[in-house]
Amino acid sequence: MDEHRTASAPASPKARPEPQERGSGIRLGRIAGVPIFLAPSWLLLAALITITYGQYLSSRSEALTLTAGLAVGFGFVVCLLISVLLHELGHAFTSRHSGIGVRGITLEMLGGYTEMEKEAPRPGVELYVSLAGPAVSLAIGLLAAGAAAVLPPGGLAETFAFQLALSNIVVAVFNALPGLPLDGGRALQALVWKLTGDANTGRIVAGWVGRLLALGTAAVAVLLLWSPLVHGYFGILFTLLVALTMWVGAGQAIRHAKAVGKLPPFSARELARPIVAVTQPTPLAEADRIAALGDNERRPVVAVVDGAGSLVGFLHGASARAVPAERRPWVPVGDVTRRIDEDHVLTGDLRGAELLQAIRDDPGGDYLVVTGEDVHGVLRGAELLALVAPNRRPRHPTARRNST
Repeated sequence: MDEHRTASAPASPKARPEPQERGSGIRLGRIAGVPIFLAPSWLLLAALITITYGQYLSSRSEALTLTAGLAVGFGFVVCLLISVLLHELGHAFTSRHSGIGVRGITLEMLGGYTEMEKEAPRPGVELYVSLAGPAVSLAIGLLAAGAAAVLPPGGLAETFAFQLALSNIVVAVFNALPGLPLDGGRALQALVWKLTGDANTGRIVAGWVGRLLALGTAAVAVLLLWSPLVHGYFGILFTLLVALTMWVGAGQAIRHAKAVGKLPPFSARELARPIVAVTQPTPLAEADRIAALGDNERRPVVAVVDGAGSLVGFLHGASARAVPAERRPWVPVGDVTRRIDEDHVLTGDLRGAELLQAIRDDPGGDYLVVTGEDVHGVLRGAELLALVAPNRRPRHPTARRNST
């Protein structure tokens, strides 16, 4: 019968020199090491804008056929996509300059978002990163406006430059509004954080302001129904979609803040369950007996080690429970072990929002908690989430979103 022994930590726990790539949709490649993705929803918007803008141009100029108008409309859509990408790269580069890793940029129907490795460490960093995107959009808008001013008036190039300038300036101004999930909401969060010393208070305030802005945006869409200057319903529906996106994003920010507020004031090290280590040939029944010797309230987690004492993984609860009682004395724990990987290793000093963020990819998983080579125990994600939001997976809190 195998004796249980002390486990040693696996090599390089959670110490990745490069951020883990994240994103959804079509992978377009990398820019300065930042992975870029295109959401399928963008294709729908691209088609709608191409048709609407192409018809608008062809109706204004008898010399421009509908086909040529559609081609120019598609070119305008591509320029908008590049503008949004530059906006997000503004966030990404300032984040990286501030020591915050970037997982990826996703371009989608209503703009895009940049996903960061972690929260901003200080209000000043939050403010700096938040305002970088609108500053880039404003610069693009002013450059396009300058081009429109020197081009021959009434021509296709002048019209194109004017529309590009207008769209980028609108994006810059709209995103600077002080409500989450807009960039201005992040800036407001940073200011409240600076005044109160509490990032969560800033997030809640900016979230409620974001909800008010969403209601205001929806009201504008309703008023457009009676405007004689508006022809067709595309712009109205688009504005309502923006309002809905803002409302949902603001609500997610408020819920995330409340979830973080419910977290106990303990680090991952203090929340971790103790472990008992057994070797892979140990019968499952013997592992059960050893675990039962521990504290009933904080029952130890069975860790499985190799012959050298290095951690292999944890006893997989579902697989272990599926083994009939009569077979448990004969089934080795190695057959029902879930192997550990670097994404399931946490540093012991993680707490609060960063702890929630660290388990977002597998919120119900088991995580080895270490500091250097010292093993503190196992943090069960399901138990942590049960404290803050039962049956709910928290949305990634460091995604910076902008709307077109």
